[in-house]
Amino acid sequence: MDIEKAQRAVDDWIEKYGIRYFDEKTNMLILMEEVGELSRWMARSYGEQSFKAPVKENLVKESITDEMADIFFVLLCLCNQMDIDLSTAFVKNLDKKSRRDSGRHKENPRLK
Repeated sequence: MDIEKAQRAVDDWIEKYGIRYFDEKTNMLILMEEVGELSRWMARSYGEQSFKAPVKENLVKESITDEMADIFFVLLCLCNQMDIDLSTAFVKNLDKKSRRDSGRHKENPRLK
C-alpha cells in the first residue's frame, strides 16, 4: 500500500470505527506514547536493558512491528487532520536530505 492509499485507509477507518479524529494535541501525545512503547521494546531487545521475564524472539519482532505500525497510523491521523499529503512531503524531504547530505556521510571518518 502506498502512502496516499494508507492516508485514505486511515480516514476511512476513522469514519467507520472512530467517529472522529482526536484533536491534534491528543494525537501528538498518543504518537509519543507509541514511540515510547517502541523504545521500550528496542531498549530491551537491542540495548542493554533486559526484560523482566524471558520473551520469545518471535514476540519481540511481532511487538516491534506492531508498535511501528501504531506509530505510522497515528502519524497518518495527524497528517489527515492537518491536511498534509505525506507522500509529497516525504519526496520533498528526501530531495532535501539528498542535496544537503550528498557527501556528508561518505566523508564522515566515524562511519568508515
